[in-house]
Amino acid sequence: QVQLVESGGGSVQAGGSLRLSCAASGYTVGDKCMGWFRQAPGKEREGIAFIKRNGDYINYADSVKGRFTIARDNDKNTVYLQMNSLEPEDTAVYYCAARATYWFSGCARSPNEYNYWGQGTQVTVSS
Repeated sequence: QVQLVESGGGSVQAGGSLRLSCAASGYTVGDKCMGWFRQAPGKEREGIAFIKRNGDYINYADSVKGRFTIARDNDKNTVYLQMNSLEPEDTAVYYCAARATYWFSGCARSPNEYNYWGQGTQVTVSS
């Protein structure tokens, strides 16, 4: 049984930083894509960062590019999201997701292409 468990969310003031972790069990990260998504109240789930293997492919949404960094440790089966220069607009529930199979061209960005999801962790940024 695959489980993804996020941690590291919380409340921070604008300009601050947080680091999210996603620990996978029952799943071998290997060369499959993993991603971070977020969903704010009343909005659709948005893919913000994606990674394949140990960084052979990394991609970010424009909204977080230059501020967020995704990384993975395959030995620990863990993916991280370092979030710097946080803004109130970053307030959302953040989810880790993983694909069951290899994605041939980069990484899929649609949440519909991801098979496994964590429970989510709240990030709140105050102005």
